[in-house]
Amino acid sequence: MVEEQLYKRILFPTDGSKYAQKAEKDALFLAEASGAELIILSVVENSFSVGLPADDTTFRITEMLKEDVKNNLNNAKNDIGDNVKVTTKIGEGSPADVILKTAENENIDLIVMGSSGKTGFDRFIMGSVAERVVKAAKCKVLVVH
Repeated sequence: MVEEQLYKRILFPTDGSKYAQKAEKDALFLAEASGAELIILSVVENSFSVGLPADDTTFRITEMLKEDVKNNLNNAKNDIGDNVKVTTKIGEGSPADVILKTAENENIDLIVMGSSGKTGFDRFIMGSVAERVVKAAKCKVLVVH
């Protein structure tokens, strides 16, 4: 009997939070165990600029956010040894939308992501990226709380 590789491409979206750092360990373990490529994604949330004039202040804020995203990716990539093939990506827009689009475009088998576990009013106001991804993803999703 020929064994088929369980996962070939794993997507790990990160915002650099402690929740994402927990999920990174699971993503790395699964990538190593299955021989999968690990794609690390960080998203520049740009919804703050909707309706604002495209001025110097908006540009500087966006550049600061992009720099933060690059740091998230570098930190995550530095945690990974040579046993796993790693690709990094930066997206821009709504995090859930970018994660879902990336998963589809990159033929992802599994998304491994953290969840802050927000409930009540916080969740109502901010929504849950993890929840939106779980509901809409066409692949498996592992949410690490």
